Amino acid sequence: MKTTNQIFAAVLTVLLLLTPVILFAQEEAPKRPEFIAVTTMHWNMDMEDFDMETWKAIEKEFLDKVTMKNEFIMGSSTYLHLFTADNTELVYVQTFASWEDMGKFGDRNAELIKEAWPDEAARKAFMKKRMAYYADEHSDEIYATMPGVKFMAEKPTKDMVTYVRKNHFSFPEDGTQKKFMALKKEGFDAIINKNEHIKAYYPHVHAWGSDRTEYLEAFFLDSMADLDKMYDRNEELMKEAWPDEETRKTKGKAWRNYFTGVHGDYLYTWVHGLSK
Repeated sequence: MKTTNQIFAAVLTVLLLLTPVILFAQEEAPKRPEFIAVTTMHWNMDMEDFDMETWKAIEKEFLDKVTMKNEFIMGSSTYLHLFTADNTELVYVQTFASWEDMGKFGDRNAELIKEAWPDEAARKAFMKKRMAYYADEHSDEIYATMPGVKFMAEKPTKDMVTYVRKNHFSFPEDGTQKKFMALKKEGFDAIINKNEHIKAYYPHVHAWGSDRTEYLEAFFLDSMADLDKMYDRNEELMKEAWPDEETRKTKGKAWRNYFTGVHGDYLYTWVHGLSK
C-alpha cells in the first residue's frame, strides 16, 4: 500500500477509535460507551423441544440477574435473523465505557451468576438449560462508532427492524480524514437526520476483528414496510438538499470514492425486552 494510503488509514483509524460508541441511549446521557462488542451466536438446530417464549424467559432472567447488575456493561441488546445469509444466527451486542471495562465484565458476570444462583447444582442446571439453545460455534467483533448518530427519541415499546449495511473502505490516494468527515456530516444533516422513517441511526467501524475495512451503518425502523419508505424519502431529501442534478452526481461520486463499491445488506429483529 502506498504511503499516502497508509497515512489516511492511520489517521482515520485513530479518529474512529477515539470516537464514543452508543446504541440505545439518550443524547443527554452523562457518559457514552467507547466500544461495541458483537457476538454472533447460532441456534442449536438439533434441539427438539425448542420454544421461543421459553428462550426469551431464560434470557430475560439472565438479563435481570446478571447483565443489568453488571456495572461494566453500559448497554446490551439482542438481534434475531430476519433476512440474512444464515437463518441460525442471533447477535448479542454489548457496549462498554472503555477497553478496561471489557476486561472486567467477564469476572463480574461470574460473580453475579454465583450471587443469583448460590446453589451450585441450581446454577449448573440453569446454565445448561440456557446454553442448550445454542450451537458451540460463535464469532466476536469489536467496533467503534463515528460522529453522526441519530438517537432513539424514546424508548421502544415493541420489536423493531434493524437494517445493517456493511461497506468497505477503499482508502483513496487523494482522500483525507477531513474531506471524508465533511461529506459524512453533510449527508447526515441533509438526509438521515431528516428522514422520519429512520428512528435511529448508528454508524460504526472496525476496531478489532477480521476486517479492518468494515464500515457498518445500523438503521432502526418500525417495520419492514418502512424500509422502502426510507429509500424513497432519502431520494426526496437528497433532491431537496441538492436540486441541481450535476451537484448531486458530484456529491455521490465524492462519497463513493472512499468505498470499494462492494457492500452487504442484513435485516435483524431487535428483541424488545432483552436490552439494557
